[in-house]
Amino acid sequence: MDAREVIARLRRDEASGEAALRWFAQGLADGTVSDAQAGAFAMGVCLRGLSEGERVALTEAMRDSGTRMAWDMPGPVLDKHSTGGVGDCVSLVLAPALAACGAYVPMISGRGLGHTGGTLDKMEAIPGLATGVSEERFRAIVGEVGCAIVSASANLAPADKRLYAIRDVTATVESIDLITASILSKKLAAGLEGLVLDVKCGSGAFMKTPDEARALAQALVATANGAGCATRAVISDMNQPLAASLGNALEVAESMEVLCDGAGGPLRDLTVALGGMLLEGGGLAKDAEEGAAEIDRALSSGAAAERFGQMVALMGGPLRFAEDWRRFLPEATVIREVAAPKAGYVTAMEGERLGLAVVALGGGRQVESDVVDPAVGLSDMVRLGAWVEKGAPLCRVHASREGAAKAAEAAVLQAVEIGPEAPEVPGLIHERIG
Repeated sequence: MDAREVIARLRRDEASGEAALRWFAQGLADGTVSDAQAGAFAMGVCLRGLSEGERVALTEAMRDSGTRMAWDMPGPVLDKHSTGGVGDCVSLVLAPALAACGAYVPMISGRGLGHTGGTLDKMEAIPGLATGVSEERFRAIVGEVGCAIVSASANLAPADKRLYAIRDVTATVESIDLITASILSKKLAAGLEGLVLDVKCGSGAFMKTPDEARALAQALVATANGAGCATRAVISDMNQPLAASLGNALEVAESMEVLCDGAGGPLRDLTVALGGMLLEGGGLAKDAEEGAAEIDRALSSGAAAERFGQMVALMGGPLRFAEDWRRFLPEATVIREVAAPKAGYVTAMEGERLGLAVVALGGGRQVESDVVDPAVGLSDMVRLGAWVEKGAPLCRVHASREGAAKAAEAAVLQAVEIGPEAPEVPGLIHERIG
């Protein structure tokens, strides 16, 4: 095989073939393929696109470029993946709820990307908790508790790690084929038996329109099933933050309120819906409705909270975190309300702008070396369609200094629109696929 021939086939709009794609993925992992060749390949895929068969072949090849995990558990091995949004902390609630229902959830997660938060950054807002664990420790935690939320090892889908870095600097991130292969290569290498994908759509998502979200969801479902992992997807709304908070410790607090205090709202509703689909697919419920009821019971009974507390302790966090979580989470030194400039209905939110405001506060990374401040963010966000009086709070800013708080306040006022007429508020789940 020759990298130039693989690239030339893309240029000539010829089928690449499974063997060629497998060779190229291995070349990405072991360095046989140069950065220039990887960039040309990414641009070729971005411009030409891949057939469904080629997409499956590339995903499987990237999956097989490193370690593939296998599990021998007395229940189904399940997971979910979100394409990213703001205020989306479903993973922290769903993983322990699934474990309480008899599933095993080896959740390999990522850090914040762009304006969206990262599950690992949220977990690491818990004092002492470490998400970088050995494979042996990862297996032990999943076996004992039923779930673990960890970072990927260097040996998991190394071809994706290399290609992703190339895509980031060659303007080829937006390719549905490459997004699909990137997401699924890591998930499938984790040895899953069932997967549900939460594809976000709206102002706070990477996919802004229903057509974009549907195209990605269909590609993900078809590719994952083609690679042998039973997969379904939902397209969920991201025209406003899912939870009322944005920021790492603040989103952990939102999750704990669902797990420990019985809180309702969109975060709980989406967790229950996704969990129901997974329990049905894993054979732990006769249908999604029964599965959703099981997840809801795990949350209401405290069984999910108990699993979360056990997971936190085994990952180095406080031993009694679930019992007294408010005492452990860090708090910002500056907290101020953002007042509505006029009375009216909240008609729209620019979710991406809100997410970037949290990043600017220090809640995310503007460059890879940035250290995240777990305490900063936005809380008590007003919801779409709500009526606000002039001077009423739109949200609360949590910052490390006054100047940063003022800048975040200005960003919120630009992101939240207020008008005289109530808007039509989108439903939480737009569509189910697969």
